[in-house]
Amino acid sequence: MTRRRIIIVDDHPLFRAALRQTLAGGDATVSVEEAGDLSSLSTALDADRDCDLVLLDLNMPGVRGFSGLLLLRAQYPDIPVMIISAVEDATVVRRAFELGAAGYLHKSEGPTEIRRAIETVLSGEVFVPSGTTLGGEDEQTALMKRLATLTPQQVRVLMMLSDGLMNKQIAYELSISEATVKAHVSAILQKLDVDSRTQAVIAAARIEDGQFEALFSTGADKA
Repeated sequence: MTRRRIIIVDDHPLFRAALRQTLAGGDATVSVEEAGDLSSLSTALDADRDCDLVLLDLNMPGVRGFSGLLLLRAQYPDIPVMIISAVEDATVVRRAFELGAAGYLHKSEGPTEIRRAIETVLSGEVFVPSGTTLGGEDEQTALMKRLATLTPQQVRVLMMLSDGLMNKQIAYELSISEATVKAHVSAILQKLDVDSRTQAVIAAARIEDGQFEALFSTGADKA
């Protein structure tokens, strides 16, 4: 019998344990692992990329809103990622799908709905929360799609740009040459269709932790 591997990524041990019990309790076909942060998840996936589903919380230390989803979709494009979050705003849900999420599950849901959502995604379908309607593109939709084209390293560089780091500092943090950082910055500007680092940082603010309200804007900010 084929075992299905699911990894829960959340910084709250009690929540991970409860969710693990909900998913694996009495089901010998499900193997559930836990990771407290993205670094632990990357270690687990680099050791064994055979994973059927990642359940990812949006708000964790070291993760800025959708940055974790962006990194995972870029680095492990073949592994479905379902967001499981306390954030229930329909616009945030829609943005998650625009960035490649395979599903979105509210933490307030009960065990039955959680199992139904997981089975839906494991079967190759997309799980959309009840009461949420996808579609209706706007200017932010185009930005989300452009952000989704960034490579893992470009996402990291963009996040560091938003922290105010200069090219030399980014090169040191990522153990790459300054010339490579410049190449990444140029690629980021081209992919995001912006003309300056400032505009790229404004785009990064759309995925910043604690700034979900920026996702509701319909007009593009100018540098």
